[in-house]
Amino acid sequence: MPEEISTPAEETAPSGEQPPAEQPASAETTESSSEDALPEWARKELAKVRGEAANYRTRLRDAETKLGSAKGPEEVEAALADLRTQNAALERSILRATVARKYELPDDLADALHGEDESALEAHAKVLAKYVPVPGPQSLGGGLTPDDSGDGEMDPRKLARLSRRF
Repeated sequence: MPEEISTPAEETAPSGEQPPAEQPASAETTESSSEDALPEWARKELAKVRGEAANYRTRLRDAETKLGSAKGPEEVEAALADLRTQNAALERSILRATVARKYELPDDLADALHGEDESALEAHAKVLAKYVPVPGPQSLGGGLTPDDSGDGEMDPRKLARLSRRF
């Protein structure tokens, strides 16, 4: 039974999606207009995630070329060992980020977490979480501030007229 060999372009494009060159131009304008409506933090997060996805795609292409150019079993094993170490590093990074999010640590401290397994990472995250300041509410005011009147003076008669109900 012969095996089907797919090209790298077929493997990288998910099923049901067109390659970027074949997508209609209207999809790009719709996507960019919907991004403009997003808040700044969401746009930053989207850019970060897209960068990570691009990094993973380049790693996949590099791995495909290494495995495709391997001439003997030794080269294949070496390429697979390299892929396994990269995969282990990525899994550790994901685990560190998950634990950091669980204990609400900032991104800078997520990289500083130490430990070989999840329980060790969680123990270290608990220690670090003690030293992370809890953000307070932005405003403790429950209503209008005195500066909202506009002219700087408060006229009780004017306020009474505004609050009367008919």
